Amino acid sequence: MARPEILFPLFADAAGIMGVGPRTAKALARIGLERVIDLIFHLPTGVIDRRPRESLIGATAGEVATVRIEVGEHHPPRRETQPYRIVVHGGGIVFELLYFRPRKDWLKGALPEGAVRVVSGRVDFYDGRLQMAHPDLVMTEAEAAGLPPFEPVYGLTEGVTGRLMAKAVSGALARAPDVPEWLDPAMMTREAWPDWRAALGALHMPDGPPSLSHGAPARRRLAYDELLSHQLALQIAREKMRRGKGQATAGDGSLRARAAAAFGYPPTGAQKRAIAEVGADMAEDTRMMRLLQGDVGAGKTWVAAMALMIAAEAGGQGALMAPTEILARQHAANLAPIAAAAGVECVLLTGRDKGGAREEKLAAIAGGRARLVIGTHALFSGDVTFRDLRLAVIDEQHRFGVRQRMELTSKAPKGCDLLVMTATPIPRTLALAGYGDLDISVLDEKPPGRQPVETRLVSLSRADEVVARLKAVLAEGRRAYWVCPAVEESDASDLVAVETRHRLLADALGAEHVALVHGQMPADAKDAAMAAFQSGERPVLVATTVIEVGVDVPEATIMVIEQAEHFGLAQLHQLRGRVGRGAGRSFCLLLYAPPLGETARARLEIMRATEDGFRIAEEDLRLRGAGDLIGTAQSGLPRFRIADLDADRGLMEMARDDARLVLTREPGLDGPRGVALRTLLYLFERDASVRLLKGG
Repeated sequence: MARPEILFPLFADAAGIMGVGPRTAKALARIGLERVIDLIFHLPTGVIDRRPRESLIGATAGEVATVRIEVGEHHPPRRETQPYRIVVHGGGIVFELLYFRPRKDWLKGALPEGAVRVVSGRVDFYDGRLQMAHPDLVMTEAEAAGLPPFEPVYGLTEGVTGRLMAKAVSGALARAPDVPEWLDPAMMTREAWPDWRAALGALHMPDGPPSLSHGAPARRRLAYDELLSHQLALQIAREKMRRGKGQATAGDGSLRARAAAAFGYPPTGAQKRAIAEVGADMAEDTRMMRLLQGDVGAGKTWVAAMALMIAAEAGGQGALMAPTEILARQHAANLAPIAAAAGVECVLLTGRDKGGAREEKLAAIAGGRARLVIGTHALFSGDVTFRDLRLAVIDEQHRFGVRQRMELTSKAPKGCDLLVMTATPIPRTLALAGYGDLDISVLDEKPPGRQPVETRLVSLSRADEVVARLKAVLAEGRRAYWVCPAVEESDASDLVAVETRHRLLADALGAEHVALVHGQMPADAKDAAMAAFQSGERPVLVATTVIEVGVDVPEATIMVIEQAEHFGLAQLHQLRGRVGRGAGRSFCLLLYAPPLGETARARLEIMRATEDGFRIAEEDLRLRGAGDLIGTAQSGLPRFRIADLDADRGLMEMARDDARLVLTREPGLDGPRGVALRTLLYLFERDASVRLLKGG
């Protein structure tokens, strides 16, 4: 099924709209407004009150006023740098209109002495006298009668004025078709929502600032449309995956028992619950698609290990994929002894493996001898084949998108189960947005032995005191991280460079004590630095956020984060999670460069107040918005045009439930509402989802 003909006008080029010539079209394209539909969804960011005022007495500087005036004397400037002044009477006072470098003939024609006009513009004061410089509008009374009381304000670009943008949007709106209603009538009545075209009109022709608020019925309606299309697409993909090949994977528990004993500590209730959910999914003959979400140190590795052992008990293989080589090697170091205790061969495969060594590993994987395979993106390589891949575990899911989830599972011709993990606590709204196609297990307890981390805010002016304290800590045999936000110094940035800080600490503490790791180093150098830190040979590790996840050194008890105000909350929480993993008392020092902005201070205060990753994630979403959260750009999380994941979190829940209900009733979306919903999917360019439908 192709895009419905009724939507064709919306996907035409913006250049076809009256008043949008080639030059304007090129300028609009710079901000992504290339088609009619782009203009329709380019919603106003505010409104200007153009309602006429009877009086200007009490007007405040900066506000826009629309007032009837009688034009008085013109006072041309004596010097070019001075403004052209026109004395006018209106709003109960005498004031001046100012024009800099004007066309005098135009002024005399537009504002002839003695004429009555209506002007609208921003007012200001000079020596206590009201002025209006370059009014936005100069109209006759007849022209002013047709002036809308509120004017929408749009995001602009060079070469496009507000008036030109409004004209282009108006032309786009004229092409909006009468689409079939895809929303449930009872919901529309309950929510007092207008139809689609009326909602667009209400937002582009607002009757006041409240019309544009997230609580306004028209905006909620359009936000819901967008969220519903997204949730439908996720649920259709989920059902497509579940309809694909799958196989029941169950074991006798023998390998799990030996692996669990090798961990050396009993699982928490949350870990037991999670592995029970995973095991039940794997035993079904449909594919498991589950997200394991746990705070820093909640014990996801234990759950992953048990799941991988289920695959091995069933005679199959399990693969664990990590986003970085450091994390992949960390997993291998932790899981290889566990696998060995259970009698399971473990292979680590990264892009660094070459020649005969790589061939040997590939043979072990292809022949099924390696029942546990750990790797990076290298597992996607064409020469990697599995004998019987039953389970794919993807760690740090926020670094991968939906497409990459499916690439790894395609390595299993018989179908394999999918478990994705993240140590970044995800607010429920974001979980529904990015992982609505997955079931979710949450680890909300920490294993015994995890220590609280004392967090302190320290001004950068006291960095020397922190270095002096580090000297004392090293003398006690402890270890520390020092994280910086940039690799090298730049004229365009005031961020501290990690290489500069490394040199300073090497001078202060002794070069033999300080290791350096960042993403631009050769892999061998990174490995050597990490090994020196883990062994204690170099007890201080200066790094970028490359050590944000996966690095596990229980002896490290101090985390210094320099210029912490430049990091997002989720990232600060991840970095802090690198300490507090052993028996020693641990500290996190957030070094900041004063003065702090309001939002930056709020972030750092939240870090000081709590270690609860889920609360931190909710606050991060509230403070920064979904689009600015660390990792969002590369996570596969959608970027919505209308919906706001914080303000519209309730709508996301409604959309998820609505999508599930309609697909239960109409799996192929081929009933009356289903056909209308197909139009919705095409409207939001989810064409691929329609093709996945049964009979689509």
